[in-house]
Amino acid sequence: MPSSTEPANAAAGEPSPDRAAEIATTCPPTSGTLLERDGDMITLGLPGTDYRIELALDGLLEAEVGDKITGTIHAEALRVDRITAGGRYVEPVFGRPRRVQGTVVGGSLKERAVFVKAGGPTLACVLTDRRQQLADFVLHGMVSFDVKRGATFRPM
Repeated sequence: MPSSTEPANAAAGEPSPDRAAEIATTCPPTSGTLLERDGDMITLGLPGTDYRIELALDGLLEAEVGDKITGTIHAEALRVDRITAGGRYVEPVFGRPRRVQGTVVGGSLKERAVFVKAGGPTLACVLTDRRQQLADFVLHGMVSFDVKRGATFRPM
């Protein structure tokens, strides 16, 4: 993945050694409070925000309502657009993620996923549009996209 000062097609090769440490190759975790649990569905509250994000569990979670939990959030992104302005957010504030806008902080070629810091949470978003690839996005660049139903939380 190229840096924000490199052209998008520079991602075809390896990042320069001085930039390689900046690129996340595993999704950074998100921590929050387990607000609700109903079977394999949870509601995650993020500290310092009003977010109440509904996610399906992808793994064993040994926590009670009210406990702090940490894990990674995974979603399938519809067409991802590069943008030049705007905020970082997940919409809606209450419910399942439907729209995400944020900063690219890394990615996984193996998973065809771009990691996006969207205000409070960071999401690993699989590129579902086969015309897109990780090399289309720049490190620290802004992106915006809709999310398919079924976002998950993988506890750590």
